[in-house]
Amino acid sequence: MKLLDSPFGSPGASGGPPPRERMEPILLDRNENRYGPAPACLEVLQHVSPELLFNYTRDFNKGYYSALSHRLAQIHDIDEKHIVLGYGCEDILKQAVHHWLRPGERCFVPAASWWYYDTIAQEVDGVTIKYPLIETETAYQYDIQALEELHHKHRARVLLLASPNNPTGNLFDPKCLPELLSHFRDAMVVLDEAYWGFQANPEDTARLAKEYPNVLVLRTFSKLHGLAGARIGYGVAGTGLKSFLKFSARYLGYNRISEQVALAALDSPAYYEDVRSKVVADRTKLCEVLRTFQGVRAYDSQANFLLARFPKEVISPLKAALEQRGMILKFLTDAAFVHCVRITLGTQHDNAMLMQAFQEILPALLQEPSRKAPV
Repeated sequence: MKLLDSPFGSPGASGGPPPRERMEPILLDRNENRYGPAPACLEVLQHVSPELLFNYTRDFNKGYYSALSHRLAQIHDIDEKHIVLGYGCEDILKQAVHHWLRPGERCFVPAASWWYYDTIAQEVDGVTIKYPLIETETAYQYDIQALEELHHKHRARVLLLASPNNPTGNLFDPKCLPELLSHFRDAMVVLDEAYWGFQANPEDTARLAKEYPNVLVLRTFSKLHGLAGARIGYGVAGTGLKSFLKFSARYLGYNRISEQVALAALDSPAYYEDVRSKVVADRTKLCEVLRTFQGVRAYDSQANFLLARFPKEVISPLKAALEQRGMILKFLTDAAFVHCVRITLGTQHDNAMLMQAFQEILPALLQEPSRKAPV
């Protein structure tokens, strides 16, 4: 990784801290979990048996497909055959769309969301129809009525729901999901919950796959569990998705080391509860700090990131000033998010440094009185 020379710049009008010789950048642009995985996950890697490398899985001798899918089936109280393993949500999402969508059929995707949704539908010559999100002063919300009306008019083959949505951070209200799913009983519904678990009291909406046969709920170990590099995720599939379950089955199994690491993560609830509570607390603090600046809009989030909109004239100098301090944020260029920045929550130390940077940089850029940096 390239190191930055004198990332904090020189003290002066901006009120920046004194220069430091060298430091690695603080990467707050990819929605990765900077706390990293639980110690038990690293313990697994330190004691990897060669057998995990040169043998295929033998878990079928124990009466189940794999130890990981068996555990996940127990957690979600569902038959193991309805658990789909894959290389993160990205892998299973692509499998699902490619399996269900035919040329000319319609795939509904959020109007303000991850660009990849559009791409995978276009790869099979599907037609993407974007349904709206409503922007308020403090949050984004799904427009459920508009979504239902759109389905009445165009009839979706596949409906993609992101909850929380990237980059807006908003959940699809769990109380509204049953009504919506009843409306879309003739479509395949994929509920992408890659950022599940960063809520104060996360609700296990994966249970919906037991009630609605056309639902596939996606989860990943990349975000909350800090295992993005291990590339492992899973889906909970409804009873009506038998053809997809056959399509996605892997006769020789999956990466056995990644499965063992994921099991270690599941065995470490206290560690991840601590990560969750720290992310939730710092997300609230960061949102409050940003909202103290005139012309800056910070949106409520239920993920490990939040979206903020800044005045146009601030964007370039803000990006330069933050990069000078070694802080890398995601400055968005999408038409729906012009002048917006998606900020990944880091560790408590990372977040404290970022909030201090905002309080030192923004007053001069916004021509506001300088303010004391938070402790």
